[in-house]
Amino acid sequence: MNAAIGLSLIILFSLGVPIAVSIVLASIIGIEFFSRLPLLLVPQQMFVGIDNFPLMAIPFFILAGNLMAAGGISRRLVDLAKALVGGLQGGLAMTCVLTCMMFAAVSGSSVATTFAIGSILIPAMVKHDYPRPLAASIQASSAELGVLIPPSIPLILYGVSTDTSIGKLFIAGIGPGLLIGGALLLFLYLFCKVRGYGLRDREDRHDFPTAFKRAWAALLMPVVVIGGIYGGVFTPTEASAVAVVYALIVGGLIYRELPLAELFPIFKESVISTAAVMLIIAAAALFSFLISRSGLPSEVAAWVTQVFDSPIAFLLAVNVMLLVVGMFIETSAAILVLAPIFTPIAIQYGIDPVHFGLIVVVNLALGMFTPPLGVNLFAACAVARLSVDQLLPWLMRFVLVVLACLIAITYLPWISLGLVDLLY
Repeated sequence: MNAAIGLSLIILFSLGVPIAVSIVLASIIGIEFFSRLPLLLVPQQMFVGIDNFPLMAIPFFILAGNLMAAGGISRRLVDLAKALVGGLQGGLAMTCVLTCMMFAAVSGSSVATTFAIGSILIPAMVKHDYPRPLAASIQASSAELGVLIPPSIPLILYGVSTDTSIGKLFIAGIGPGLLIGGALLLFLYLFCKVRGYGLRDREDRHDFPTAFKRAWAALLMPVVVIGGIYGGVFTPTEASAVAVVYALIVGGLIYRELPLAELFPIFKESVISTAAVMLIIAAAALFSFLISRSGLPSEVAAWVTQVFDSPIAFLLAVNVMLLVVGMFIETSAAILVLAPIFTPIAIQYGIDPVHFGLIVVVNLALGMFTPPLGVNLFAACAVARLSVDQLLPWLMRFVLVVLACLIAITYLPWISLGLVDLLY
């Protein structure tokens, strides 16, 4: 059945069938013709895949992101980031990374970050003579910080599926998030210097006091959301609803850029974006169920423990496997299927489960902006109105930067655990 599903997926992908539809059709083919399972499993497992309380945060965070974009919050964060680094050559590209880091501290969703920030900065970078594929690649790779810097939906799912402290995972995500963000900033500065991009980035730039005065309410949003989570006032899922209310208040009452007439289009856009993401999650849940039922993950785990007899070799093997898995399976589904299998093995090797959780999430975050199932990649392509193949030559540079950070995060546990050990 696995071979039939895999071959069907390849054929459907090559025909240009949408990712979620391809996964569902391939799963139906595998069930109907190569197994004795009833087709009733298709809707059942798809529903089970999205019937998960932490996933309720997704529509709220997407809505919060859209409200932030329409209410002027995203633009003010962009102006603040531009005031900080816009004076440098390549400062607009670096602004994209910085803004994504700030936005990630609220949205918890890399897809929401891509739409909210990309809709502002991709056109701005194109206007300042950056190639459109480069601008989209910068946005797609920067937005994956949304799954590392807390609050993070994938970290919540990892904590739930492995019984690991979500609070510790959130704190552990700060170090890797800052590392990847800093590496992207350094790379973009050097790249723009060498290639001559960003010579006009100083234009349309506010001074820092003015930008800070305009953005103070926007900057309080991460304080309210994250402070409420760490203070025990509300759960991460409830924090997503708080983010929506805060975005409504700030955009509608403080900045007065969110009229009632715009709310319905915002809600409609959020529903469409949520439906697309949730359909992928539901399809991936069905696919993951079939793969899990076939025993393939257990066989792979058994093979890994037999072949690799040291933590270093085990982590290398897991990294390679997760990189491949992240390219084909939606992040949430991959975590729910693979994390419960590999985390106990990692613990046997003496690897801290919190540290291992960050390794898993960073690996799968790479899959968010690599084909064929990169949701950030497709979101950035949609905003920039480009096809995936136009981005690939530019995108590989950013993939290599994040890969280098992944190696450091894997073999230097203090990057993830330093703050955890300090606070716990």
